[in-house]
Amino acid sequence: MITYEINDALYINLTNRCTNNCSFCVRNHPEVFEFDLWLVREPILEEIMADLETPELYDEVVFCGYGEPLERFKEVIEICRHIKQKGVKTRINTNGQANLIWNRNIVPELCGLVDSISISLNAKNAEDYVKLCKPEYGAAAYFSVLDFARECIKFIPEVWITVVDVISAYDIEVCRSIAEDIGAGFRVRHYC
Repeated sequence: MITYEINDALYINLTNRCTNNCSFCVRNHPEVFEFDLWLVREPILEEIMADLETPELYDEVVFCGYGEPLERFKEVIEICRHIKQKGVKTRINTNGQANLIWNRNIVPELCGLVDSISISLNAKNAEDYVKLCKPEYGAAAYFSVLDFARECIKFIPEVWITVVDVISAYDIEVCRSIAEDIGAGFRVRHYC
């Protein structure tokens, strides 16, 4: 499934690939999610665009699926250009490791194309992040997420740092402080 609807938003599922293997991730527990998002293969740009004929029917278009959407950064850019021409808001839900994935700072290229970005932090420090999220980049992933968020503040109008409520109340509050220090908004996501 390439696209799916939740409330007044259209979600785009681009890939199964992710640099994390989070213990709480819905892809590891598909029975708790109402959509079957596992892709047999990654859709090509033309297939994605065919599913986006009328994005103006939605309040926003969100890049979020079973994988990390910025694994397909080039496609995200092209899709955002199309969506922005229709005057629709865009949001990316990300693990914040795109700069590691692409080995460069990709954030400036999102300027003017992405209205909101939601970055999953999920831990108060690198050690906890590695245990919970199992990133292929190890502890470096945690610091990259923080750097990515700092870069996003410079170029994207709305930046959110999020955690899933599988961590302690204390850890949630430490993450809230981290978000405030960066200048980002903060949200706690409920585990399904």
